Amino acid sequence: MSQNSLSPRHLLMALIVVFLWGMNFVVIKIGLRGIPPFLMGTLRFMLVAFPAILFLPRPKVSLKLLVAYAMTISLGQFAFLFSAMAIGMPAGLASLVLQAQAFFTVGLSALVFGDKLRPSNLLGMLIASTGLVLLGSASITSSASQVTLAGFALTICAAISWASGNVISKKIGPTAVLSLVSWSALVPVIPFFLLSLWFEGPDQISHSLLNMSLPSALTIVYLAFAATLTGYTLWGRLLASLPTHMVAPLTLMVPVIGLTAAWVLLGEALSALQITGALIVMGGLLINVFGPRLLSHLRDIFRSR
Repeated sequence: MSQNSLSPRHLLMALIVVFLWGMNFVVIKIGLRGIPPFLMGTLRFMLVAFPAILFLPRPKVSLKLLVAYAMTISLGQFAFLFSAMAIGMPAGLASLVLQAQAFFTVGLSALVFGDKLRPSNLLGMLIASTGLVLLGSASITSSASQVTLAGFALTICAAISWASGNVISKKIGPTAVLSLVSWSALVPVIPFFLLSLWFEGPDQISHSLLNMSLPSALTIVYLAFAATLTGYTLWGRLLASLPTHMVAPLTLMVPVIGLTAAWVLLGEALSALQITGALIVMGGLLINVFGPRLLSHLRDIFRSR
C-alpha cells in the first residue's frame, strides 16, 4: 500500500541507498587499480547472479524484455562506465555526469510511450546540457585533470544505456525487483567475459585473478552485494510503498555523496569552473524534478495577492 509521507524507516532506507550508490564510484575507481574494466563487469554480475538465482524464482518477464533490460542497464551502462573510469574519468565527476540519465529517460519515454514533455523538463534539459558542456570543457582542458573527451563521452553513453534500461523497466511493469536484478545478471556475464578476452587478453585476465588484492576482491563484493542487490532491493521497496515523485528526487543526493567521497578519499578536487558547471547541472536536475510544483507554488502566491 502506498503512503504519502516519508516515515523514519523509509528515510533510513533512502539514506542507505544514496550512500551505497554514492560510494559506488570511489569503490569502482579503487577496484580498477587491480582489475581491468571488462573483467570487473564479469565478476560483478557473476556474484549478483550466483547464488541468488538458486533461491529466487524467475521473474514473470518475457525473455525478450529480460535480455533487453540486462543488455542496457547492466552490460551497456557498466561497460561504458567502467571503461570511462579506467581511462581517467574521475569518480566524482562520473557520479554527476551519469545523472544525465534522468533527461535521456524523459526523452526516450516521450518517444516510446508518447509521454508529454513539460516546459520544466525542456528548461531543465537545456540548463543541465549547458552545465554538462561547461563541465566537460573545463575538465578536459584543465591541466590538473585526467579527463579526456573519450572518458566524458563514454560516461554519457553509460547514462544513455541506463536511461534505455529505465524505459524497458517501465515496459516490464511491476515485478519482483530482486528476482529481476538477479536473473538478468546472468545475461551480461558472457558478453563481459568475451569483451575481456578481446580487449584485455588471457594473460591480463589470469594475472588479475591470480594476483587479486584484498581491495580488488572487496570491490567486487561491494559492487555485487551492496550496490546492486541491497541497493536495488531497497530502492524497489521504496518505489512500491511511496509515490514516485517522492522517491525519484532522492537520487539527486548520489552525486553529492560521490563528489564528496572522491574529494575526501581520492583527493579529486574541482576547479572553480568545474564547480560552476556541476552546480548548473544540479540546477537543471532540480528544475526537471521540482519544476511543476515550484511553478504551481508561485502561481498560488501570485493569486493570493
